[in-house]
Amino acid sequence: MRTAAIGIGSNSLRMLLAEISGGELHRLKRYREGMRTFAALDENGNIVPEMIVLACQKVGEFVAQARQAGAETVHIFATSAIRDAKNQAEFIEQMERAVQLPVEVCPGELEARLSYIGATGKGPSGLIDIGGGSTEIAMGKGMNVREAVSLQLGAVRLFRSHPIVDAATAEKALEAARQLVRPAAARFQTQETLQWVGVGGTFTLAAALAQQIPWNEKEKIHQYVLSRPKVREILMLLAPMPVEERLLLPSMQPNRADIAAHGMAILLACMEELALETITVSEYGNLEGYLKVKYLS
Repeated sequence: MRTAAIGIGSNSLRMLLAEISGGELHRLKRYREGMRTFAALDENGNIVPEMIVLACQKVGEFVAQARQAGAETVHIFATSAIRDAKNQAEFIEQMERAVQLPVEVCPGELEARLSYIGATGKGPSGLIDIGGGSTEIAMGKGMNVREAVSLQLGAVRLFRSHPIVDAATAEKALEAARQLVRPAAARFQTQETLQWVGVGGTFTLAAALAQQIPWNEKEKIHQYVLSRPKVREILMLLAPMPVEERLLLPSMQPNRADIAAHGMAILLACMEELALETITVSEYGNLEGYLKVKYLS
């Protein structure tokens, strides 16, 4: 059976086309569109009308592509930005009318669980998913998620509250992120040895910068092991750089240049508070998790 999952994130729109057969999920193709939904929340917490129109258009295009590729079913879910939006009901109503499909809004803890199930293997694992509006942390084994938390801490959210223009402001943003991670970190202390995995654009950017390779060389990014000193080095490299200078880096995704340092601050905060020396980057995440829960659990 061929199916697709579309995730409306805070910083991007993603789709996974997959085949479900033999009790397994087989990834066929991934699609991504930069779309700053979280940044389109106005001062009252509403998603601006222009973004609703754009989102409906882009999701509609993904649905059409999925069906053209033979998907028998198409699933749509939304995460942090839509979860936070005061006009969530209006957004969902317009989206469902436009694409003629139901849209599910994922609670934060469920988002953490989906990312965990999508990105980790069969052994004891930990998961960090850094998005534009929130950060999810989870741990467990196989499909059994023992702990899962969603923090109001994302790269776009931190960008808004703590500008980074040099090393000093980077340290302030890092400390702000650590204060938000710290209360949750105690839940993830265990005597078990966990294989920690990181998902989201911040991780793929960090892996690209660490290797000084283009951001779209996915085969070199997936399964790359990041060290904590390297993440700090990247943060301090990016902190004083103007956006225009960051855009000249071959590793930089164009739509991530302004929030790149903030994502690194969150990543470093998570590694410091969870006492992680290394973390493995994964290209997989909540799209895989959603389809696994839907069809394989």
